[in-house]
Amino acid sequence: MGSAAEPASEAIAESARALARAIAARQVILLTGATTGVIHLIGRTAREAGAFHIGISPAENQREHVEHFALPTDACEAIVYTGFGLKGRNVVLVRSCDIVLFVAGSIGSLNEFTIAYDEGKVIGCLRGSGGTADEIERLVRSFQKPTKARVCYESDPERLVDACLKAAAEK
Repeated sequence: MGSAAEPASEAIAESARALARAIAARQVILLTGATTGVIHLIGRTAREAGAFHIGISPAENQREHVEHFALPTDACEAIVYTGFGLKGRNVVLVRSCDIVLFVAGSIGSLNEFTIAYDEGKVIGCLRGSGGTADEIERLVRSFQKPTKARVCYESDPERLVDACLKAAAEK
């Protein structure tokens, strides 16, 4: 989960690519919002590195995905067209994941975080990537809502994926 905007810097882009390679190396299935920006970079890089990438679209079909939402189709092995719009897609996407990773992000990512937190998911935040990913720790401390969520914070993509996989195995 994260920014549909382009990476804020080359350092963030490289962290996103490293995260994608770490996901692919662990032979897990990647689910994304089939969107643009940092998430497209992660999806494309993970797929090129051998990960199976499923996109969850807000559109009801490929035409709407491309024409109305202006979203790409080239980074995914398969796309599930929900027809639920952006916020509805977020629910389907988050509930379909065992681990929810955040890189950068804005309001849409914040929505995904609140769903993941309420659902008790394992959540990973790539520190230093900006946006929602860097605000989650403060939000968790501020609101202190008891859930079964486990939140991991790391600036190193490899360590983040490993910490989240460990937390998921312990759950």
